[in-house]
Amino acid sequence: MTAITPETVLIELHKAADAVASQAAKLTADDVTAPSKLPGWTRGHLLAHITGISNAMARQLESASRGESVELYDGGYEGRTKAIEMAAGHSIEQHRADLDAALERALRAFDALDSDGWQAPIAYRGGVVFDGACALWRELVIHASDLGTGLGPETWSRLFCEHLFDFLTQWVPEGQKFVLQPLGLPPVTIGAAGHSTVVSGMVTDIAAWLAGREPSLGSLRASAAADGVDLPELLPWPAGVPGTK
Repeated sequence: MTAITPETVLIELHKAADAVASQAAKLTADDVTAPSKLPGWTRGHLLAHITGISNAMARQLESASRGESVELYDGGYEGRTKAIEMAAGHSIEQHRADLDAALERALRAFDALDSDGWQAPIAYRGGVVFDGACALWRELVIHASDLGTGLGPETWSRLFCEHLFDFLTQWVPEGQKFVLQPLGLPPVTIGAAGHSTVVSGMVTDIAAWLAGREPSLGSLRASAAADGVDLPELLPWPAGVPGTK
């Protein structure tokens, strides 16, 4: 798999931000209250969340540049939830303005980094700024698809899918091993030794399934000991804040 570097993730962040903004630009006033792909959330909830995580990650970098550490969301998980609920019903014009400002703030913070800045510690997962960049990349790409505006998982890049394979190793239940066999690409094994399940299909379908999303190309197949089986259950998404989507 291709290694993700600060230079690579910065390019991908800009692409993902452009994609989210372009999807938001398609939405009408009626679309804000329509359901998103996330159960229980309208598109308004999702736009508010994308805005919130973009501002939250910018806040992580801004505090790190001062040698400080703050929690991901102002007010923690409760603050995050309250902010989403309060903003969900905003007009589409307000959502776009807030989203554009949040994306610009986050990208400006990442663009300003030097080599040492990428390794500055942040509160998110007890990691460093580079980890925060990868997290925001995941949030933007996956939630752009969750908006349900036509930018489904089939549009995810091979680089992004392979990044998910690596990141979501922690989503494999204990005592299980998944052998991922994307069509035309080398197999990838994730999880510890134990019961082995082969999951084959298009790379984007495998990545979507791992991310808890509906594979859009219908290519997934699972087998164990050469017999067809149901797709394995996965652990909850390894969120930076407990209980988040």
